[in-house]
Amino acid sequence: MSLCFSPVGEAFRNRAKKFPALVNCSVIDWFHPWPEDALFSVAEKFLAEVEMASDEIRAGITKFMPFSFKIVNQYSEKILDQERRFVYTTPKSFLELIKLFKVMYSKKEGELAKSLDTYESGVLKLTETGEVVAKLEEDLKIMSVEVEAKKKSADE
Repeated sequence: MSLCFSPVGEAFRNRAKKFPALVNCSVIDWFHPWPEDALFSVAEKFLAEVEMASDEIRAGITKFMPFSFKIVNQYSEKILDQERRFVYTTPKSFLELIKLFKVMYSKKEGELAKSLDTYESGVLKLTETGEVVAKLEEDLKIMSVEVEAKKKSADE
């Protein structure tokens, strides 16, 4: 019989407390790390649906996902050596990494679009204000000539 539990989270801990024979009378075979090409293909599949500026950016991010996951695995080994604590990374945590990226990407994309709209409306207002100021300066020059003429006639 084979049971599969993710060691991440409360569920495995609660089951182990309720049913200690799961741990005491069984062999625990932890997941082996995924090969980098498998991580790459999963990242490529899930990031294909995300709309990005160019394919070059998509390729860079797709290559970065397995690299970052590999680095996390390396640091989890260091933590095990130094702190004697296990840090588990599972396929589910890789999928959560991709999901987190997609959420953050869409959030930042929305913020940038909002900032761009604010910038464009600010530039439009500045242009309109500049035109109004230029018109007022021309009117002021015309009025100052008229005022000088009226001032001279008043002095006479």
